[in-house]
Amino acid sequence: MSESRSNVSENKAGGSMKHFPIISSIQKMVLYETKARYFIVGSNNTETKFRVLKIDRTERRHLHIVEDKGVYDKNEIRDLLAMIEVGNQTKLLPKTTTSNTSGLSIACCAFGIVGFVRFLEGYYIILITKRRRVAVIGRHTVYKVEDTSMLYIPNDTVRQTDPDESRYVKIFQTVDLSSNFYFSYSYDLTHSLQYNCTPPRAVTSRQEEPAKLGASLFVWGEVEEASSTDKTQHTPEQKFTEDKGESSNTVFGVKNIPTQKYVWNSYLLHNYEDQVHSDWVLHIIHGFVGQFMINVFGRHLYLTLIARRSNRFAGTRFLKRGTNCSGDVANDVETEQILHDLSVHSLKNGHFTSYVQFRGSVPAFWSQDMTKMVPKPPITLDLVDPYSNAAGKHFNNLLRRFGSPIIVLNLVKKKEKKRHESILQQELVSTITYLNQFLPSAHALHYIGFDMARLSKSKHVDVVSRLGEIAEYCMQKTGFFHNRQPLYCNELSPYRSAGVNSCLELNEACLKQTGMVRTNCVDCLDRTNTAQFVLGKCALGHQLFAMGVIASPKLLFDTDAVRMLEWLYEEKGNTLALQYGGSQLVRRIQTYRKASPWIKSQSRDIVQTLSRYYSNTFSDADKQNAINLFLGVYRPAEGGVSLWDYSAEWYLHHPEAFDYSDCNRRSYSQWWDVSFLKSLPLPYEEEFKATGDRQPMVIKCQEEDRRVNSYFEYYQPFQLTIYDELWSLTLARESIPSSAVKDSYSPFVRRGLKESSSSKIAAASSSTAASSEGSTSSDDEDETTSDEDQDWLNLTVNKDGEDSHYFSFKEQFVSMKARYGVEVIEPPKVDIALYKRYVAIGENASAASSGIRVQSTPDLRSAQRKVTKLIRKSVFSLDSLYHVTPPTVNRVSKDIYKTYVTRSVNGAPPPSHSMLVSYEKYVWGAAGRH
Repeated sequence: MSESRSNVSENKAGGSMKHFPIISSIQKMVLYETKARYFIVGSNNTETKFRVLKIDRTERRHLHIVEDKGVYDKNEIRDLLAMIEVGNQTKLLPKTTTSNTSGLSIACCAFGIVGFVRFLEGYYIILITKRRRVAVIGRHTVYKVEDTSMLYIPNDTVRQTDPDESRYVKIFQTVDLSSNFYFSYSYDLTHSLQYNCTPPRAVTSRQEEPAKLGASLFVWGEVEEASSTDKTQHTPEQKFTEDKGESSNTVFGVKNIPTQKYVWNSYLLHNYEDQVHSDWVLHIIHGFVGQFMINVFGRHLYLTLIARRSNRFAGTRFLKRGTNCSGDVANDVETEQILHDLSVHSLKNGHFTSYVQFRGSVPAFWSQDMTKMVPKPPITLDLVDPYSNAAGKHFNNLLRRFGSPIIVLNLVKKKEKKRHESILQQELVSTITYLNQFLPSAHALHYIGFDMARLSKSKHVDVVSRLGEIAEYCMQKTGFFHNRQPLYCNELSPYRSAGVNSCLELNEACLKQTGMVRTNCVDCLDRTNTAQFVLGKCALGHQLFAMGVIASPKLLFDTDAVRMLEWLYEEKGNTLALQYGGSQLVRRIQTYRKASPWIKSQSRDIVQTLSRYYSNTFSDADKQNAINLFLGVYRPAEGGVSLWDYSAEWYLHHPEAFDYSDCNRRSYSQWWDVSFLKSLPLPYEEEFKATGDRQPMVIKCQEEDRRVNSYFEYYQPFQLTIYDELWSLTLARESIPSSAVKDSYSPFVRRGLKESSSSKIAAASSSTAASSEGSTSSDDEDETTSDEDQDWLNLTVNKDGEDSHYFSFKEQFVSMKARYGVEVIEPPKVDIALYKRYVAIGENASAASSGIRVQSTPDLRSAQRKVTKLIRKSVFSLDSLYHVTPPTVNRVSKDIYKTYVTRSVNGAPPPSHSMLVSYEKYVWGAAGRH
């Protein structure tokens, strides 16, 4: 699939100017406190530029923040802190006292501000105190929040206590910020790589007072010079790309407006973000980030998996089902798979590919009643939506963000003895059928039904192979993002990379993904994760093929590369299952592949099912309250209903239920935005990136400016580098196969189960589980499968399926020769004797001259007697490897040195009599000549 979109791309500003992401200049913070204020001093990595934020501690209810617009160096910030310290001293004491009278003290050191929150008393500030690097995208580092600190802002003199405050704090802290929250100082994690690489539209400058905008904070389309020394102004009609005197190194620094849907601290920033410089603000996502290195004979590739969980209609498994009136679905997660050639790190010059897919609950008003103690609560449709208003909003948002086609991969059951999941299947089919009546046929929604649970019970059906055929079909429809034009050798190949031809900045050709695959089952956990893994495996083959790594986009299972990908998807699935369902996956990828022993798989599934059921029954309500409080869905108010007094929190997520007249209902037929046709099949958000209410901030600067130069951010030449702690070396160690296969070291060669790809991947099957939850799958259908029941395009069954592999002690504890290709044997006696003589020569040469007695064995003493003793010839006859005698210094040299030292301490000595006589002769002789 290939289509040119020159009519859209020609309006962009990428033709003659480069765009770089703005790197936050505040990455380290120190929180100082006085009785009246908090002072937050933020600095860059080099600690050469500092900014100051002042927070008033005398306000009981309100948050009063004042930002110092100045930028300080190290000496200036030291003087400022000294002045604050002197000004806040409570008492002046004599200099002889040792009492600490300073009114300024350090309260906390941090790496960023999560935000501010208030319950019934005053505000709290939440700081990131520990971080850990988990991935690198180009030269941009992604960090995981490891620990946070929550500090109360008002001081004790103005604090008014409330009996419910401590309970709200405890509920709020139930959301563990140290668990799967991620951020970056320079890379926008809320958008895909394709969006971040797409240049915005044309930029124009304006005349504006610097005091209003500052030196580097602007909106797109209204740009001012970033340099404080350059005062040249431009007219509104001038474009930067048309300036005659423009420097060749002049670039744009851009900071995108994040997608609030994926910013989990958006509520914590709502009273703070608009008051301060953008460098003070961190946008944090929730989900999963993992990275591996694929070593292809010395060519290193980074494989990264990012899962962004939506903060809208978020919650736990049985309490959040279906959708709300705004079109936000439960368990909404966007997954992006990035492959990067490590030979060039830069996003501009490097080689990148990415593939995006989506998971979310069935977009209908449905729920399951948890009041009955049954393992599978019945599914009920709570609200009839004959015109699919909510589903229309949902798919309209997908068209805006991803383009077309939208492929719906539905994994729920189709036929059951007792209707359960099939209720959702019929509702989804009728919804898509209705919506497709009004959407242009070229951009219609594609529906694929695949009864994965039913087919997996058949011994004659390979479910994973069937999913692989679906994945290949979807890949040819949507394609993937590739920031370079296709290789010429690939054009000659019978395989073709799908996608839409487009261009990036400087008119560089690229291939873009259009549309995406939306996968769902009932919970969007077990079956969905396996299906997304198969889609990711198919995409990885096409990504490697497009980058010229492999000759065809076909990857085999049980290869090192696929095992790395499987481990990433397993960890992502376990992480999302813990967040949404309370436990890890019940049925793993290996279970659907039928590649693990039946007893081991079934025993683990039973334990996870029981644990999941317990979690859903007894702890989901408390977790839902914590999420509602953290995201601002519920906001405490004096005299209002307490959070724990709500009999049902359904009304918090459906505010239109209180006033149905305020519900914004769209046209029954025009459910999609007409403006999207300007860009489809490409996403509207990308093609009109800098228009409307999504205008990014921008600075104009030189390419060497630290605010846009990612080289200094990544390599950090100003810091001492510890080789063992380099991220690339860490990934390389984790990705080295633990077994060297003598036939081939290629990561694309199939291994046996005994040849584990890495210790980290091998441990995936026994990864730790904190808690577990119960499954919603219905097992009451027939186990037989007929040809007419097999869904989607009459796919053929793979009768030559892979045999199941079983573990055995013989396979696990193999010989060293079978594992490493070599075998350790006892050395010959001739070699042992030669080695002993070699050691004896060294011992005789060193021990005799040093006088140090070396512990020896009878064999060593026997060898020493058989070798020739070496006599050293050196001016330092007593020297050895263990001892050195310094040479003797004569008395004259000692006197000279003593006189030199004495003069340096006491000054020049009085002149001697002979020197005085010589001086007199010199003076008299000079007088006689005159």
